[in-house]
Amino acid sequence: MTTRAGISAGMLLFRRQNGSAQLFLAHPGGPFWSNRDVGAWTIPKGTVEEGEDLIDTARREFREETGIEPVPPFIPLGAIKQKAGKTVHAWGWEGDADPRSVTSNTMRTEWPRGSGKWLTFPEVDRCAWFDPTIARVKINPAQAELIDRLEAAIGA
Repeated sequence: MTTRAGISAGMLLFRRQNGSAQLFLAHPGGPFWSNRDVGAWTIPKGTVEEGEDLIDTARREFREETGIEPVPPFIPLGAIKQKAGKTVHAWGWEGDADPRSVTSNTMRTEWPRGSGKWLTFPEVDRCAWFDPTIARVKINPAQAELIDRLEAAIGA
Protein backbone atom coordinates (compact mmCIF):
# COMPACT_ATOMS: atom_id res chain seq x y z
CA MET A 1 0.00 0.00 0.00
CA THR A 2 1.15 3.51 -0.76
CA THR A 3 1.12 6.02 2.08
CA ARG A 4 1.02 9.77 2.17
CA ALA A 5 4.49 10.57 3.48
CA GLY A 6 4.63 12.73 6.58
CA ILE A 7 0.87 12.75 7.17
CA SER A 8 -0.84 10.96 10.07
CA ALA A 9 -4.31 11.01 11.55
CA GLY A 10 -5.52 10.05 14.99
CA MET A 11 -8.11 10.40 17.72
CA LEU A 12 -8.15 11.77 21.24
CA LEU A 13 -10.62 9.93 23.45
CA PHE A 14 -11.93 11.86 26.44
CA ARG A 15 -14.39 11.35 29.25
CA ARG A 16 -15.88 13.69 31.83
CA GLN A 17 -15.48 12.82 35.50
CA ASN A 18 -16.39 15.00 38.45
CA GLY A 19 -16.80 18.03 36.20
CA SER A 20 -13.46 17.79 34.40
CA ALA A 21 -12.07 16.04 31.35
CA GLN A 22 -9.77 13.04 31.37
CA LEU A 23 -7.74 12.08 28.30
CA PHE A 24 -6.87 8.61 27.03
CA LEU A 25 -3.28 8.46 25.77
CA ALA A 26 -1.18 5.66 24.31
CA HIS A 27 2.42 4.75 25.10
CA PRO A 28 4.45 3.47 22.12
CA GLY A 29 5.77 -0.08 22.33
CA GLY A 30 9.23 -1.33 21.57
CA PRO A 31 12.72 -0.98 22.96
CA PHE A 32 13.24 2.67 21.98
CA TRP A 33 10.26 3.79 24.09
CA SER A 34 10.42 1.26 26.94
CA ASN A 35 12.06 3.58 29.49
CA ARG A 36 10.60 6.87 28.24
CA ASP A 37 7.65 8.60 29.85
CA VAL A 38 7.60 12.41 29.75
CA GLY A 39 6.93 13.53 26.18
CA ALA A 40 6.62 9.94 24.94
CA TRP A 41 2.84 9.38 25.12
CA THR A 42 0.66 10.10 22.10
CA ILE A 43 -2.83 10.05 20.72
CA PRO A 44 -3.44 6.77 18.86
CA LYS A 45 -2.56 7.72 15.28
CA GLY A 46 -0.95 6.46 12.14
CA THR A 47 0.01 7.02 8.53
CA VAL A 48 -2.63 7.91 5.97
CA GLU A 49 -2.82 5.50 3.04
CA GLU A 50 -3.09 6.85 -0.49
CA GLY A 51 -6.73 7.64 -1.28
CA GLU A 52 -7.88 7.19 2.33
CA ASP A 53 -9.89 9.94 4.04
CA LEU A 54 -8.16 11.44 7.06
CA ILE A 55 -11.06 10.63 9.41
CA ASP A 56 -11.10 7.02 8.18
CA THR A 57 -7.37 6.75 8.94
CA ALA A 58 -7.91 8.20 12.41
CA ARG A 59 -10.68 5.70 13.19
CA ARG A 60 -8.71 2.74 11.75
CA GLU A 61 -5.55 3.62 13.63
CA PHE A 62 -7.38 4.07 16.94
CA ARG A 63 -9.00 0.67 16.49
CA GLU A 64 -5.73 -1.03 15.44
CA GLU A 65 -3.70 0.47 18.29
CA THR A 66 -6.22 0.02 21.11
CA GLY A 67 -8.81 -2.56 20.03
CA ILE A 68 -11.49 0.08 20.71
CA GLU A 69 -13.97 1.23 18.05
CA PRO A 70 -14.34 5.05 18.02
CA VAL A 71 -17.97 6.19 18.18
CA PRO A 72 -19.24 9.46 16.65
CA PRO A 73 -19.77 12.31 16.98
CA PHE A 74 -16.19 13.36 16.30
CA ILE A 75 -14.83 16.81 17.15
CA PRO A 76 -12.38 18.18 14.56
CA LEU A 77 -9.18 19.32 16.30
CA GLY A 78 -7.30 20.41 13.19
CA ALA A 79 -3.69 19.57 12.45
CA ILE A 80 -0.38 20.09 14.21
CA LYS A 81 3.17 19.71 12.97
CA GLN A 82 5.55 17.63 15.08
CA LYS A 83 9.24 18.45 15.57
CA ALA A 84 10.39 15.93 12.93
CA GLY A 85 8.01 17.53 10.39
CA LYS A 86 5.13 15.02 10.48
CA THR A 87 1.67 16.60 10.21
CA VAL A 88 -0.94 15.00 12.48
CA HIS A 89 -4.68 15.54 11.86
CA ALA A 90 -6.85 14.79 14.87
CA TRP A 91 -10.42 14.39 16.12
CA GLY A 92 -11.73 14.12 19.65
CA TRP A 93 -14.50 11.80 20.74
CA GLU A 94 -16.23 11.19 24.05
CA GLY A 95 -16.40 7.70 25.48
CA ASP A 96 -14.90 5.40 28.05
CA ALA A 97 -12.38 2.58 27.95
CA ASP A 98 -10.59 0.25 30.30
CA PRO A 99 -6.85 0.72 29.73
CA ARG A 100 -6.24 -2.85 30.97
CA SER A 101 -8.21 -4.26 28.05
CA VAL A 102 -6.27 -2.49 25.28
CA THR A 103 -5.02 -4.70 22.48
CA SER A 104 -2.64 -3.40 19.85
CA ASN A 105 -1.45 -4.48 16.45
CA THR A 106 2.22 -5.39 16.22
CA MET A 107 5.09 -3.92 14.32
CA ARG A 108 8.48 -5.21 13.29
CA THR A 109 11.71 -3.25 13.44
CA GLU A 110 15.44 -3.80 13.37
CA TRP A 111 16.90 -3.27 16.84
CA PRO A 112 19.45 -2.01 17.41
CA ARG A 113 19.44 -0.29 14.05
CA GLY A 114 21.92 -1.88 11.68
CA SER A 115 22.27 -5.02 13.83
CA GLY A 116 20.36 -7.37 11.54
CA LYS A 117 18.18 -8.43 14.52
CA TRP A 118 14.46 -8.00 13.98
CA LEU A 119 11.98 -7.61 16.85
CA THR A 120 8.19 -7.83 16.80
CA PHE A 121 6.29 -5.95 19.51
CA PRO A 122 2.96 -4.17 20.10
CA GLU A 123 2.74 -0.75 18.48
CA VAL A 124 1.16 0.48 21.73
CA ASP A 125 2.31 -1.19 24.95
CA ARG A 126 -0.21 0.50 27.26
CA CYS A 127 -2.81 3.23 27.54
CA ALA A 128 -3.90 5.33 30.49
CA TRP A 129 -6.26 8.12 31.53
CA PHE A 130 -4.75 11.47 32.51
CA ASP A 131 -6.13 14.80 33.62
CA PRO A 132 -5.25 17.55 31.09
CA THR A 133 -2.40 18.99 33.19
CA ILE A 134 -0.59 15.65 33.47
CA ALA A 135 -1.45 14.76 29.85
CA ARG A 136 0.35 17.90 28.63
CA VAL A 137 3.52 16.66 30.37
CA LYS A 138 3.22 13.05 29.16
CA ILE A 139 2.24 13.72 25.53
CA ASN A 140 4.56 14.45 22.61
CA PRO A 141 5.04 18.24 23.09
CA ALA A 142 3.61 19.17 19.68
CA GLN A 143 0.41 17.24 20.44
CA ALA A 144 -0.30 19.30 23.59
CA GLU A 145 -2.02 21.81 21.30
CA LEU A 146 -4.64 19.15 20.57
CA ILE A 147 -5.52 19.07 24.28
CA ASP A 148 -5.97 22.85 24.27
CA ARG A 149 -8.21 22.64 21.22
CA LEU A 150 -10.29 19.82 22.70
CA GLU A 151 -10.78 21.71 25.96
CA ALA A 152 -11.89 24.81 24.03
CA ALA A 153 -14.32 22.73 21.95
CA ILE A 154 -15.96 21.01 24.94
CA GLY A 155 -15.85 24.01 27.26
CA ALA A 156 -13.56 22.33 29.81
